[in-house]
Amino acid sequence: MPYVSATEMIQAAKKGRYAIGHFNLNNMESIRAYLLAAEEMKSPVILGVSGGTAKYMGGYKTITATVTSFIDYLKISVPVALHVDHGTYAEVLDAIESGFSSVMFDGSALPIEENLEKSRYILGLCREKGISLECEVGAIGGEEDGVASMGECADPADCAKMAELGIDMLAAGIGNIHGKYPKDWPGLRFDVLEEICNVTNGLPLVLHGGSQIPEDQVKRAISMGVCKVNVNTECQLAFTEGVRKYIEEGKDLTSKGFTPRALLAPGLEASKEVAIKKMQLFGSVNKA
Repeated sequence: MPYVSATEMIQAAKKGRYAIGHFNLNNMESIRAYLLAAEEMKSPVILGVSGGTAKYMGGYKTITATVTSFIDYLKISVPVALHVDHGTYAEVLDAIESGFSSVMFDGSALPIEENLEKSRYILGLCREKGISLECEVGAIGGEEDGVASMGECADPADCAKMAELGIDMLAAGIGNIHGKYPKDWPGLRFDVLEEICNVTNGLPLVLHGGSQIPEDQVKRAISMGVCKVNVNTECQLAFTEGVRKYIEEGKDLTSKGFTPRALLAPGLEASKEVAIKKMQLFGSVNKA
């Protein structure tokens, strides 16, 4: 079964100057969509799980069992990593014990020394179990109550300290945002990205909020050392639009033969198509 940590795929992406797509799971349909997209494109893939998704889908153990079963059932041959996204300290420890192959500890809201201390402890656990570790420095902006805040930029000095721990990848804020980007968003701070690259000794970098960043900026970030790009919002919107269109086509949702699977299938296909387009953009196609 090609269920692996993200370490090798990330290192290969760094060497080959492309990025691995990270796609957040939200339900069973998203698991199928991203696995099928990865298999069709022969691309390694990282499946991300937020704390909210873990609660919705029955916990980290349930998700591990579901994803690994789908890998086997769908006869997936490409490398697949199951990854905690923006995990708290407690969530990361839970996921490690529940069989996840990769985790992200987000200690960006903590004082840097506490972030480093907890990251160091988690790294020790990850090394014992062969799990890849992503950490974060410099909080990434996002949308709350319909209002989007600008993304922060990480302090390169803090990035250098985190890199010295020996983690596998680093999420460093460079003006990127989760969710909806405001109309006056100034774009990624490539000057900050360059400075971070210079002080982290080749550590693979992660770009969060990859749904609405212009393609030319994504490609430039990848050329500078970004090896993993997170996508969620665009897939969620595509899923919702697929279901909406199905309903608006006047389908009889009350007939005897109707099944909810038919309602959700267009959303699955729409999410799959977004994932394929992103894999093509990131350059990970045929890299498995």
